Amino acid sequence: MPNAVWPPSLPQFVEIDGYDETLPFPVLRTAMQTGPAKQRRTSTAAETPIAFVTDVMTAEQAATFEAFYLVTLLTGALPFDWVHPRTQQTMTYRFTAGPKPVPAKGGRVRYRLQLEVLP
Repeated sequence: MPNAVWPPSLPQFVEIDGYDETLPFPVLRTAMQTGPAKQRRTSTAAETPIAFVTDVMTAEQAATFEAFYLVTLLTGALPFDWVHPRTQQTMTYRFTAGPKPVPAKGGRVRYRLQLEVLP
């Protein structure tokens, strides 16, 4: 079954302020009694945490986004495909926390999203 796709009617860009991405670190560290900790890679595929704020949405777009999250993605349980904001490549994402609405001027809204990019 193919993944859902970020709706084209929603903003396709994110705010630079608040953008946070951490490259994967699939490493297990084990402390030693003396000397530096030992490290080993646990996987060749790991999630990439990413957080950002969407561009401003109208009330109609906010309703579309919330329906996408609540209904299409089953309250964020299912993955979806979207273009990565930094690399511009289509990636598969999954929510790691519920979206937080951030009010904007003129009755508009942004959403603070916490996602992970799946390998």
